Amino acid sequence: MKRVLIVLTSHATLGDTGQPTGYYLCEVAQPYLVFEKAGYQVELASIKGGEPSVIETSVNLNDPYNKQFLERADILSSLRGTSRLADLRAGSYQAIFFAGGHGAMWDFPRDPALIDIASDIYEQGGFVSAVGHGAAALVNIRLEDGRFLVEGQKVTSFTNEEEGDARTAHIVPFSLEDRLIDRGARFTQAGKLQRHVVTSGHLITGQNPASAMGTAEAVVARLKTWNQVVSA
Repeated sequence: MKRVLIVLTSHATLGDTGQPTGYYLCEVAQPYLVFEKAGYQVELASIKGGEPSVIETSVNLNDPYNKQFLERADILSSLRGTSRLADLRAGSYQAIFFAGGHGAMWDFPRDPALIDIASDIYEQGGFVSAVGHGAAALVNIRLEDGRFLVEGQKVTSFTNEEEGDARTAHIVPFSLEDRLIDRGARFTQAGKLQRHVVTSGHLITGQNPASAMGTAEAVVARLKTWNQVVSA
C-alpha cells in the first residue's frame, strides 16, 4: 500500500500572548484529499499524538475541501486521535508532508522524532514536503553526511513579508525565511499570500495556505514519476 504521512503541530499557544494557535486547516484538508484521490493511504500524525489544536480562523467551511474533510467521520476520528510521531517508522511511508500553522514554529524544529523520520524518508529515496510554517520542520534536519537537508536546495516558506503583514514577526521564535537561508537554502518567494510551489529533487515546499493544494499535487507528480522508475 502506498502511504503518505501528514504531520501536524501539537503546539497550541502563540508565544507569550496567551492566544491560541495550532495547525492551519486547509494545509491539512487539501493535501489529505489530494493524496487520497491519487490512491495513497494517508495517515495523520502530530508531535504529541491525540487531537491537535486548529487555528479557529482557518476553519472556513466555504472552502469545499475544508467542508468535505470535516464532514468525513473517518477523517474526524483520525484527526481526534493522531498518531504520535515518535511511534512511527520511516519505512512505512513514501512521503512526509508537514502542514503549517504558527504552532509549527515552536515544536517542529526541535523534535528529535521529526528530524529522524524526515531524514530517514529522504535518505531512503522518499519525498519530504512542507507548506507555510510547516517548513519550520526543515531547519534542523541533517543528512548522513552532516549537511542540512535544505543546503543548496530551492525552498520556500511563509515569508518575512507575510509574517509582518500577519503582525506575528515579533511573536514567532525566529524568522523562518532567514533561518532557511542561514541553513544554505536558495530561498524563493512570490507576492504576499500568492500561490508558490518549489520542487527541488526530493524536497517540495509551498509558501503559504494558497500553496497547500499545489504542494500536494507536486508531491503526487514526483511520486508518480518515482514509482514508474522504481517499477521499471
